[in-house]
Amino acid sequence: MSVSMLSTFVKPMHPEGHKFVSIFAAITLVLFLLWEPLGWTGVGLTVWVYYFFRDPERVVPNDNGIMVSPADGIVSLLEPAVPPMELELGSEPMTRVSVFMSVFNCHVNRIPAAGRITTVAYHHGKFLNASLDKASEQNERNGITIELSDGRQYGVVQIAGLIARRIMCWSEEGSDMQRGERFGLIRFGSRLDIYLPSGAEPTVQIGQTMIAGETIIARLN
Repeated sequence: MSVSMLSTFVKPMHPEGHKFVSIFAAITLVLFLLWEPLGWTGVGLTVWVYYFFRDPERVVPNDNGIMVSPADGIVSLLEPAVPPMELELGSEPMTRVSVFMSVFNCHVNRIPAAGRITTVAYHHGKFLNASLDKASEQNERNGITIELSDGRQYGVVQIAGLIARRIMCWSEEGSDMQRGERFGLIRFGSRLDIYLPSGAEPTVQIGQTMIAGETIIARLN
């Protein structure tokens, strides 16, 4: 198999996935000792866990005045909505674009547009199906507010889903972030909400497939 073909199927894995792959691999060995067909089932699950934690490199567009998708997945909502109060973005509705991630999507999250993180806020909550509208308010979530160079602000919210039980955000307040830079990860099916800054025009539609760090999600007018 050529290097190019190999790279198509074998992707780098985020360090967060190492322990999970090790656990599933150990269980698989035990299953083989018990009954071979169970062992092959374990192999399939181990490969899936590796694939879930894949962290491929992305080609971030360098066009001026654009925002890219923070997550892989499908646009599930596109509507005006009041951002969570912990983002400190005010009480007026902002354009919200929601990207739903299934258990088969890459779950590494990326910064939509360059700026400085002014707020990082974690909120305890439920674990409803992340595709539901009420998940934005009721589910466990972690939000960040980012200030653009022109002073406008936007928010990105990581929302836990029905299966997800761990939201990770390794970026801190005061950090200067670049478009497409990794800032967090959510284990297993979940959702990302992005609250666009004033004047930004979404360039996507409901049902459209997103690629984190690559798909242009909005333009900054």
